Amino acid sequence: MENTLMPLYITAAALGFMHTVFGPDHYVPFIVMSKARKWSLMKTAALTLLCGMGHILSSVAIGVAGIMFGISVMKLEALEAFRGNIAGWLLIIFGFTYFVWGLHRAIRNKPHAHFHDHMRESGHTHVHSHSGEHVHAHALEKKANITPWVLFTIFVFGPCEPLIPILMYPAAKNNFMGVVMVTAIFGLVTIATMFTIVMVSLFGIKFLPMARLERYSHALAGATIFLCGISVRFLGL
Repeated sequence: MENTLMPLYITAAALGFMHTVFGPDHYVPFIVMSKARKWSLMKTAALTLLCGMGHILSSVAIGVAGIMFGISVMKLEALEAFRGNIAGWLLIIFGFTYFVWGLHRAIRNKPHAHFHDHMRESGHTHVHSHSGEHVHAHALEKKANITPWVLFTIFVFGPCEPLIPILMYPAAKNNFMGVVMVTAIFGLVTIATMFTIVMVSLFGIKFLPMARLERYSHALAGATIFLCGISVRFLGL
């Protein structure tokens, strides 16, 4: 029986890889948010893995429910498509909101000069911004803590459309081990691909000359996530 399912296992691995690579929503949010919020590699890696697991397990739960209650593949795929629309809109809303906040922050913290005239001494000018001034510490902490949970929620809603059809084949054969293997292979390949793309991208970004754009990092991150949501919702990526 295992030999007959080997092509299905290979298909699960291939679909997991392509589903992730051609879905920018699987890795772009982690890359841009990690850069904008200056997350450590450890925190970024942990969040990527956590969101990947939530992304896979939510679809697995729907697939298992479909097997237990005899729900047709077409109905499950319709449900996954509906969840995909929700995830796309959540990305759009989050990205746009974060863009507006980031743009406001960049404008408010625009560097400006002050001239100081000292008695009997030559005056001097210094340039600074008001970044962090008039902002309570607990407000900053709240903003820092809520972003990972927003991403996690979006990924839980995000469906794994290719998983449901290949999950149903071994289920129809009453092959429990086949269901487990297909799920495990698809999930591991998906999460490993997400993790690899995020880590490699963050390493490569270090070599880009982005010092002049540092003030706009939050706005750029929001705009990128917004466009990512647009691509998911309207272009089917």
